[in-house]
Formats: sequence, C-alpha cells, structure tokens
Amino acid sequence: MRKLLGIFIITLLWLATVNAQVYKYVDEKGIVNYSTEKPKQYRYKTLTFPCYVGDPKCRKVDWENIPLNYQSFANIIEQAAQSYQVDEALVRAIIHAESAFQPDAKSPRGAQGLMQLIPANQPRYGISDPYHPGQNIYGGTQHLAELLEEFEGDVERVLAAYNAGANAVWKYDGIPPYEETQEYVRRVKILHRRYAGG
Repeated sequence: MRKLLGIFIITLLWLATVNAQVYKYVDEKGIVNYSTEKPKQYRYKTLTFPCYVGDPKCRKVDWENIPLNYQSFANIIEQAAQSYQVDEALVRAIIHAESAFQPDAKSPRGAQGLMQLIPANQPRYGISDPYHPGQNIYGGTQHLAELLEEFEGDVERVLAAYNAGANAVWKYDGIPPYEETQEYVRRVKILHRRYAGG
C-alpha cells in the first residue's frame, strides 16, 4: 500500500510540474484527495508547483489559460510597484513566471525566492533573507525598475535582461539567441498582458 501511495505521489508531482496546479480537498468520508482537475462539489485548496526557467516541462504549460493569481502578496506587490513606479501587472507576471508565487522557490542555478534573485545581487538591494516575501519583492522590483530605466522602458529587452543579464542584451542589441531567454520573454509577455487585463 505504501509503495502504491509513493508511486501515486510521484506521479501527481510530475503532473503538477506540467500542469502547474494540484487541487487538495476532503470528501464526504473525510478522506484527503489530490487531483489535477478542479473539484466541482468540494471546497478545495490550490497547490501550485513552480516549474523553473529552463525546465523543459515549463514549455508544456498553457500560459494563455493557466489560472492567474491576484491574491498572493497583493499588498506587498502593490506597494513595491508604487514605490519604484513599476507596472504592478509586470511585477506579478514575473513572480508568476519565476516562482509560481512560492516564496521558498529555489532554482537549480541558485536563484531564490518569489522573484528568483541571484545571491550576488541580493546585498545590493539590502536583502538579508531572500525567502522573505517583502524583501524579495521589493528587491526584485527595484532591480526591475533599474532595468526599465537602463533600457528606456523597452519591456522585451528588460525581460531578456532580467533573465540573461543586461550585458547579454547589450551584446546582441536585443533579446539574446538563447532558447531559455526567448521562451522566458514570451511567457512573461503573455502573463503581463493577462494580468493587465488585456
């Protein structure tokens, strides 16, 4: 029984990585259930599993139809966006693409937290705990504001720089010819448009 349960959980986590969400609910018998399909007759909790930039499974996610998240960290995102005069929808889109709103997310390359900040940049933005939502969002938004200024509001170049670094964008005079970066820009642009209501 334990072996079957283990196989089920592994399968569920794989599906979650592809589909990005799993629904947890308790049925009328008091049994806890997990499903990749939203239950129609039970109250449920949505479990979101991030797929990281560069993960091939991320390409299978339908970014045009994946559920948006307006609730998580709403006040912090709004305040940080206002403080640094950055489009709130853009901040939210980057958080969604980078970590799926998981504050403890860590990429295989070591990027940390909601906005997946690399350790080398954290002291610059006064971040002592990259997994603290407030510190991470304020630091990431400040970084985003600097890139928007550097690239004169060109969102495509800003997103490419957020992913690959500003030097790579200057080197190629635009989005670098990296598959990961090109996919990242595409993904965040879709989410940005949707979060902005477009």
